[in-house]
Amino acid sequence: MVFEGLAEKLQNALGKLKGKGKLSEKDVENAMREVRLALLEADVNFKVVKQFINTVKERAIGHEVMESLTPGQQVIKIVNEELTILMGEKESKLEFANTPPTVIMMCGLQGAGKTTTSGKLGALLKKKGKRPLLVACDIYRPAAIKQLQVVGEKVEIPVFSIGDKQSPVNIAKASIEHGKKNGNDVIIIDTAGRLHIDEDLMEELENIKNEVKPNEILLVVDAMTGQDAVTVSESFNEKLGITGVVLTKLDGDARGGAALSIRAVTNKPIKFAATGEKFDQLETFHPDRMASRILGMGDVLSLIEKAQASFDEKKALELEKKLRNQQFTFEDFLDQLQQMKNMGPMSQLLEMIPGINSKQLKNLNVDEKELVHIEAIIQSMTKEERINPSVIDGSRRKRIAKGSGTSIQEVNKLLKQFNETKKMLKKFSGMEKTIKKKGRFNLPF
Repeated sequence: MVFEGLAEKLQNALGKLKGKGKLSEKDVENAMREVRLALLEADVNFKVVKQFINTVKERAIGHEVMESLTPGQQVIKIVNEELTILMGEKESKLEFANTPPTVIMMCGLQGAGKTTTSGKLGALLKKKGKRPLLVACDIYRPAAIKQLQVVGEKVEIPVFSIGDKQSPVNIAKASIEHGKKNGNDVIIIDTAGRLHIDEDLMEELENIKNEVKPNEILLVVDAMTGQDAVTVSESFNEKLGITGVVLTKLDGDARGGAALSIRAVTNKPIKFAATGEKFDQLETFHPDRMASRILGMGDVLSLIEKAQASFDEKKALELEKKLRNQQFTFEDFLDQLQQMKNMGPMSQLLEMIPGINSKQLKNLNVDEKELVHIEAIIQSMTKEERINPSVIDGSRRKRIAKGSGTSIQEVNKLLKQFNETKKMLKKFSGMEKTIKKKGRFNLPF
C-alpha cells in the first residue's frame, strides 16, 4: 500500500478519538503527539510537521469541534483537509502550448526513473489523443539512448536521436524542428542525470531550458529517498524553476515523507505519481484522493476512473443481457477477468475502497496467482467446454489440469464455484420476475 507505515500510524492515532462522545484538549494533544511522531518517522520535513500540527491543533481545539456531536470525526475531517492542503489542494494539470508543439523537459538525478517516466508520460498523453515524441538528450550514461529507444518501442512512440556526438542543447533544438515537421504536438525531452547535483549538470539543463523554452519542467523524484528527495527538489527548483514534480516508486517501501514535504518546501505541485513498473501505471496526482487513502477513507473516484478506462461499455451491456437470461459462460468470465486485470494489482484496488484501512490490507492476503491459475484453467478449455461446462467429464478435467499446469482439485473447485454462481443468478432472475409481476420495483440486473 502507498504510505503503508504512515497510514497505519495515523489511522491508529485518530481512531482513538472516534468513539469518544466528548473530547478534551488533552485528548487532542495526545492524538497530535502520535500524529507528529508518525509524520517524523515517515521522513516528513520537521518544519512542515511543526506547521501542520500547529494548524490542526488550532482548528481542533476550537468551538466547532469541542461542541460537535461527533468531535472525533470532526478532528479526522480537519486532518484530512490539512493533509490535502499540504499536498497541493487540487490536481495540477499540464500546461499545453497555444501553438504546438508543447515542450516538456524531464530532469532529475540518475536512478530516479526519468527515462521510464518519459515513456509513461508519453503513453498517458497518447491515450488522450496527443502525438508525443521522445527525445534522447542523455549522451553520457552508457546505453541511455538505446534504453529510450526500447521504451519508445514498447509504448509505440517515436524517439528522436542523433547519437552522442552532438551536444544535448543541439539535440533538444533539432528535436523541436523534427517534431514540427512530423506533426508531433508534444516533445518530451529526456535529459541526463548525475548521481548527485553538480554545477556541470545544472549548467547544461539551464542551457537546454534557455534554448527550447519548455512549457513544463518536470522533476522526476524517487519517493523512496525520503528527505533527500526534498533537498534535490529545492536545488533543481532554485536553478531551473521547475513547474512540477513526478514521484516514482510510490508503490515501493516508501515512508511517504517526500510526497508530504515537496509541495510545502518548493511550493511546486506534484503532477504525477508512478504506482508500478508497467507503462500504464502513471497517474495524475490528486492531493484530496491521496489524503483520503492515507486516512483509510478510500478513493472511490479513482476506482471508478480505472473501471471506466478498463471496461468495455458495449461488452458490459452484453454481459448484463446474458446475466438476465442466464447465458453467462466461461468465455464471459474470462473476458471479465482480463478486463479486471487491466485495472491494476488487486491490493491497489482494495485500498481505494472506503472503510478498508491499512491494518486490514496488511492482514489480507491478496493472492494474484490464484487469478492467473483461473485464467490458465479457462484458457485450457475448448470453446465448447467454455460455453457448455456440463460436458467436462473426468478425462476432460484431467486434460484441462495438465494443460493449465494446475491440479484436478483446482479445476473441480472452479467448476463448482461457477455452477453455484449460475444457480444464484437463476434465483435472482426468478425474484426479479416475481417482483415485476407484483409491480413493486425492478432489481438492478
